[in-house]
Formats: sequence, structure tokens, C-alpha cells
Amino acid sequence: MTSTTTTLSSLDGERADLLAALAEARSTLTATVRGLDDEQAGLRPTVSALCLGGLIKHVTATESGWLRFVTEGPSAMSFALPDGVTWDDLMAGTARELPQWAIDREREFRMLPGETVAGILRDYEQVAARTEKIVTTVPDLSATHPLPDAPWNEPGAVWSVRRVLAHVIAETAQHAGHADILRESIDGRQAT
Repeated sequence: MTSTTTTLSSLDGERADLLAALAEARSTLTATVRGLDDEQAGLRPTVSALCLGGLIKHVTATESGWLRFVTEGPSAMSFALPDGVTWDDLMAGTARELPQWAIDREREFRMLPGETVAGILRDYEQVAARTEKIVTTVPDLSATHPLPDAPWNEPGAVWSVRRVLAHVIAETAQHAGHADILRESIDGRQAT
């Protein structure tokens, strides 16, 4: 990942700290693919379906979605279900049809034909630049939106920009740890 385009010292302390923490977590995550080719980045060396390229794709999509939430509100994260499908059906794996967002999320975790490490990293850099722009220009980190309706969200809960950034940092750091295990499983090397 390239460094941020904004000079962090020109921002207020909280924004600079949040962006620095996110940049550090991103750097730890992307270091796990350093020196790997596309095939290696798509390997699934553990019993899970996780691969390094897929983890970076997932974190990219997660960050992008949450920052759209910051700028657009809950409509940016629709969890609509197809007609006749219930949450119970979906959670039990008995839904006759999957919603598009669930299909897209499943695809995030793997490298699809034609995808490359370079392309995945380029997409992540673009999302990082957009995040930085939003964080540096949003008028108030305390601004809130209600969370979208979904069974995993507390009914009536609202998140501030600050809370969204804390979540994105935590999600990125958590997946960087997963990625480090995957990398060690592939070739014995650790990124951290």
C-alpha cells in the first residue's frame, strides 16, 4: 500500500490517529502477499475457504461499504431478502434463493478467474484513498446514521463516523492476523 496522500500532521489529532491506525493495519494485511504470485495468493492452505487474495478483497469491500454508510447512510448497506425468503431460511441454509449481497460477500473471500494480486491491491489502494478523503473532509466524526435493518444489528442502533472507523480498523487488524496464519501455512513466512 502506498502512504496516505494527506499529510497526517495537517489533520486534527483524532483524525490523524484514526487514519494512521488504519494505514498500519492495512500495511500489515497487504504485507502478507508480498512476494507471492497470483496462484499462491489464491491458495486455501487451511480447512477454511480463506485465501490471502480473498481476505484483502473482503477487507476492501468491507471498508468501502462502511465508508459508503458514512456518506449515504443505511441505504448504502441494504440487506434485502428475495420474496418469500426469511432470515431463518437464510441462516439455516434452506433459502430457495440467495440475496445478491450474500452471493457477492461469498465471492469476496476467494480469488476469481482473472483476478490478480496486483489488481486486488490496486482496488484496495483506491478504497484507502477514498476513505482518507472522506475522513479528512467529513464535518464531524460524531455524525451518526442508524444501522441498516439486519439480524446482527441492534434494532434502533446508530453509529458515528468515529465508530465506523474503529470498526474498520478492528476488522482490518483481525483479518491481518488471519492472513499472517495463511501466509505461514503457504511458505513458512510471516508478514509480521
